[in-house]
Amino acid sequence: MDFTLKKYKELLLTLQKAEFEFLTFEQYCIEKQHAEKKQVILRHDVDLLPKNSLQFAQIEHDLGIKSTYYFRIVSSSNNPKIIKQIAALGHEIGYHYEDLTICKGNRQKALCCFKTNLNYFRQFYPIKTICMHGSPRSKWDNKAIWEDFDYKQFRIIGEPYFDTDFNTIFYLTDTGRCWDGDKFSIRDKVKSPFLEKFHTTSELISAIKNNAIPSKILITTHPQRWSNNLIEWCIEYCSQNLKNLIKRLLIKQ
Repeated sequence: MDFTLKKYKELLLTLQKAEFEFLTFEQYCIEKQHAEKKQVILRHDVDLLPKNSLQFAQIEHDLGIKSTYYFRIVSSSNNPKIIKQIAALGHEIGYHYEDLTICKGNRQKALCCFKTNLNYFRQFYPIKTICMHGSPRSKWDNKAIWEDFDYKQFRIIGEPYFDTDFNTIFYLTDTGRCWDGDKFSIRDKVKSPFLEKFHTTSELISAIKNNAIPSKILITTHPQRWSNNLIEWCIEYCSQNLKNLIKRLLIKQ
């Protein structure tokens, strides 16, 4: 079975065995790239079920890995107890902003909302990076707020969609509950010269073992999609198939 905690741990162990160095997105923004090293930036978008993200964080901590967790302000993601636990394990916490959607496209209101929410999350961690939430059912692209404003005025050093060199870093995301879900994604897309395609986690693991993958990678996961609980796994499987159908219809429109 794919998208289990066991499979995620196998992926991490395979990357470690292949001698990849793990970075948070904050570390990447500060250190940038070392040409001689194989590096993987680990990013997790906590859209739902924050308890699943805590399980991810514990697995990574046990393996000596640090990664980045982006939390939304909404109650389905924003769980102070879990945020504190993940930060205590040594991981980076960031703000998964969707203020333009919350404020129905009003950019001035969205900026005020962003500042309030950023300050809220900074009580748990000295946040240096942020990442937009795709809000696939919204007509507003949350990144568009930065057409009028500059996030760096808020002591933010990076936003993955603006501050990652995708010409040299291979982007992998589990959007659509697969690793080649471009056709299901409305906004989680980047321009990149890389042509490698993987559908399952097993295919990705095999490519890493065979050294058939770029040496610089950014991996984005949504931990609510990963579970060892069979009932939870089946619910997510069915739910994601329905979401993929809706997203394809939205993209066609």
